[in-house]
Parts: sequence; structure tokens; C-alpha cells
Amino acid sequence: MSGKWKIAAVSITSIVLITVNIYLIERKESKVERTVFVENWTKVKKDTITDTIQTKGVIKPVEEYDIYFDTKKNDFKKFLVKEGDAITAGSSLFEYTTTELDALKANLEAEKTAAEGEITGIEEYIGKLRSYQGTLISDPNPEKAAIDESVEKSLNIDITTSSTDLIKSNIEQEMYKQELEKNSWNEKVKMFDAKLSSIEEQSSAIVTTSEADGVVKNINKNLDNPIISIVSSNMAIEGDFSEAEMKKAEVGMTIKASSSDSKKILKGTIGRIHSYPDEEPSLKNDNRFPFQALIGPEGEETEHLLVGSKVILTVITNEKAGVPSVPIEAVHYQKQPHVYKLTKKGYVDKHYITKGLKAEGKQEIIKGPSVGDVILMEPNAAVKNHSYFITPIQFEKVKAATYKKFTSREKVRYLLLGILEK
Repeated sequence: MSGKWKIAAVSITSIVLITVNIYLIERKESKVERTVFVENWTKVKKDTITDTIQTKGVIKPVEEYDIYFDTKKNDFKKFLVKEGDAITAGSSLFEYTTTELDALKANLEAEKTAAEGEITGIEEYIGKLRSYQGTLISDPNPEKAAIDESVEKSLNIDITTSSTDLIKSNIEQEMYKQELEKNSWNEKVKMFDAKLSSIEEQSSAIVTTSEADGVVKNINKNLDNPIISIVSSNMAIEGDFSEAEMKKAEVGMTIKASSSDSKKILKGTIGRIHSYPDEEPSLKNDNRFPFQALIGPEGEETEHLLVGSKVILTVITNEKAGVPSVPIEAVHYQKQPHVYKLTKKGYVDKHYITKGLKAEGKQEIIKGPSVGDVILMEPNAAVKNHSYFITPIQFEKVKAATYKKFTSREKVRYLLLGILEK
């Protein structure tokens, strides 16, 4: 009899469960009708989103310098370099004679004196900048710090409205700019010294020297100008942007490039963008705008780059670090963009969001769910706001130790809840 009672009990229980399930499903406004089966979900993560332009480029020298010779006033003597020679600033290029040697010497001395005066002026100006910078460090209130009128004018900043950090940043940039200018004048002084030394040693001949480091690209032995062309030893990346890319690209943006000639990633910034297309605009052709990217000085990765090497270039047009983000598939659109948040109470709630940067398959959330919130990915069916949801059992995460922690009442409750919700 006990066996028959067990069969009867199981049969009655099954009938009751089936009846209850049918009632819950068919009942008007039943919770079962609004239950969403959630198979894929994600979390709002703190992430870095980077928007980029992908294009191609070619390795070329940063600059090309042309050297000219006046055959009407001077007599050419001989070249002192050959094509392909690596030269430095001050290297002798060619000799010529002139009847105006004394005048040339006087002019060189005057130019050297002027250059040294420029260097002195720059050093004095840098000293004023450092002095004002030191005043800001001791007294962070820019309105109280004494500032030279020439410094304030050159910084082009209103110290009464600008923050201390902004003023300090402008001072650092200005000092860096002035150091570059000073170095340029120092190179010119070296060039003047080399020319003057040459005039002193060879009173009957004058030597033309290079103004910069580089490589002799071309020598015109017919003495047609330019008589010598020199390309800089520093390498850059040249390419062109499409019209759509031009709307996003700006001078100063960070770039990364990979080349088969270098194992390292080349880094730098966009140094120049031409606002006029490389070909005459027409209806038949797509406009392309040339640009030049300067390769950063860090490391030695530019030393072995071959002129003409092809590179794959990535231009970082926008980047945000540590911002809340979700996959773009998790964002839905009707009248406004929104996501579905899975709450701890078992509901799927619609949350409208304010979107930010969108790139790399990620969507920044400026306003909406917080980092760590669980978000529904693409649902298999339409989702009603504040619906119940269920998820498949992830057996790999089911642990016997966790099950043993439940009380007998909780075990029965969760078992019935799972049967009824399903």
C-alpha cells in the first residue's frame, strides 16, 4: 500500500503544479506573462574609450633645405660634400671666392652679434618666467604674485581670472618654446663662427656651411639653383586624410604607428595638416588632405627607419579614461536611448541614459546606471518595463557548500519559485 500511496501522492502533486502553472499563465495580468528570460547580460564597467582614425603613411624626412648660389657676384670654386653624405650643422658644403670678402666678414660678425643678443634676451626672459614661477609656488594666489609686464603680455593670460595651474602650465609651455628658440639661435651662432673661421683661414675663399643636421640629397653640378638640397635626419610620417577624417583630425593629436622596419610602436603627434587638398578639387575625385606626423624623440626607434617605409597609422582623436561604459549592443532606442537594468529584486527596469563617447564597441554613460550595475544585453523578445526576469542555471557556479547554507524553508521556497516562474 505504501507504494501505491507514493504514486498517488506524486500524481496529485504533479496535477496540482500543472494546474497552478496553467492558471498563472492564463490569468489576466499574470506575472508569468511579464517574465523575461535573460540569457546574456553585462555590467557597467569603468573603462577607457578611445576614438581613432586608421590610415596609412610613409616615412619621410621632416624637412628639406635648399642651398642657393649667386653666380653673378661670386665665382664657384669646388664642392666639399657628395650626395648621400651625412652632415651636421656647420659642415662645409662648397667654396667660392668673392671680391666683397671684408664686407661679408663684417656682415657675418654683425649677424653673430645680433644672434648673441637674441640669446641674451631669451635668457633674460626665461629668467623672468622662472622668477614668476617661483613666486607662484611660494604664494599660489596669482593676483598677489608680482609679474613683469612683458611676461604677462607674452603669456596672453589674465592673471586675475586664470587659475594658478593654468598659469603654471602656460609658463612651462612658454619656457619650452623659448628654449627651442634659444637652441635655434645657438646653432646660428655656431654657423657664423664656422664661416668666420673659414674666412680667416682662407682669405681667398669663402665656405658655405650647412645650417642643420641632415643628409645631402642632391648636388647640382651645373650650378643651377638650388645648388644643394639637404634633407633632415629626423624622420616624420606623411599621409593624407579624407574629408570625413579631416572633420575629426587636429594638429597636436597623438599618433601611434607600426612599421615592418621597426619592432617598436612609433609614437608622436600630428604636426601639420594642409587645409587645401593635394589635388585640385573636382566632382570626380575624393578630396585628400596631406598631413605630417612628427615622431616623438623618446627611444631610438627612428634611427633605422628607411625613407619610404610604409606604416599603419592610428590617430587618437578622443580618449576618455575611467568612465562608465557598456557594450553598444546593450543600448536601445525608441524616443530616447535607454538600457535595461537587472535589479536585485528580480525586475528588469528601463533606465534612460545620457550618452557620451562611442568607440571600440563601447558606449560611455554620462548619466544613468552606475558602475557595477547589471545590464541586459539584446533580449530575445520585447521587454516591458518592470518585468520579472529569470536566468539559466550556470551549473559551473553551483556549489554544494552554498546549497547547504540554505535553511529547509529557503530550499522549498526557491524550488517552488523556480518551478512557478519557469
